[in-house]
Amino acid sequence: MRAAGYTNKMNNRTQRSDFINEMIPPEVTTEQESGGDDGDRDSRDRRNPTDMGCITVDGRRGVIHCLTIIGQIEGHTELPAETKSTKYEHVIPQLVAIEESRDVRGLLVTLNTVGGDIEAGLALAELIAGMRTPTVSLVLGGGHSIGVPLAVSAKRSFITPSATMTIHPVRMNGLVLGVPQTMTYFEQMQERIVRFVSQNSRVPANRYREMMLETGELAMDFGTVLAGEQAVKEGLIDEVGGLAQALECLYGMIPADNAPNEIAGN
Repeated sequence: MRAAGYTNKMNNRTQRSDFINEMIPPEVTTEQESGGDDGDRDSRDRRNPTDMGCITVDGRRGVIHCLTIIGQIEGHTELPAETKSTKYEHVIPQLVAIEESRDVRGLLVTLNTVGGDIEAGLALAELIAGMRTPTVSLVLGGGHSIGVPLAVSAKRSFITPSATMTIHPVRMNGLVLGVPQTMTYFEQMQERIVRFVSQNSRVPANRYREMMLETGELAMDFGTVLAGEQAVKEGLIDEVGGLAQALECLYGMIPADNAPNEIAGN
């Protein structure tokens, strides 16, 4: 009987290990014939799971997935190979897989980002906000610009004492037409960000606009920089804390039973 029980445990561990391997993004095997930057980028894509900014681990209450959002959030245009970036085409399938998984019990999102493409960032933030899976975010270093909606998209958010978050108006690169329609487009895009942040945090929409248009803080720009405790005081982030506090919160949101994708207390 003891031997049979040991065999069953080993089979369960093997199945869980197979699942964890399935959560890892597939390696890119296509070789670039042109070489140069394309070849460098291709070699960057043939990486292990920790290099891809994600890892799935078997924690105290089951499997949790850690997703890291770093550098610049890439939009529809590919960034240079030397720029650290988060690609939405990598993150979106991971989020769908986590939400549909019967094994993953929680998601930890760690952020150290300068911001990036607005639509790509909002797309990821909306996906995280709409998940049934328990989610916790942790701002490390910086959660700037479009990183703010990503930080507040989780069901509970943390920020380390030394981390900062920059809130500023919408910017646009490239050709800009000097017509009223351009300003209307800017205002509409800005309101999408304000609406999302105010709905997913304790910051009123009017206060967020004030911080976005502040003129007395940044030397050559509009906006506000909030350090850890300031972000909590403004209601942007829930708590000041580190990895241990974020994980403890995430485990507390995971039900003790085996019911998948249900939040404790809801």
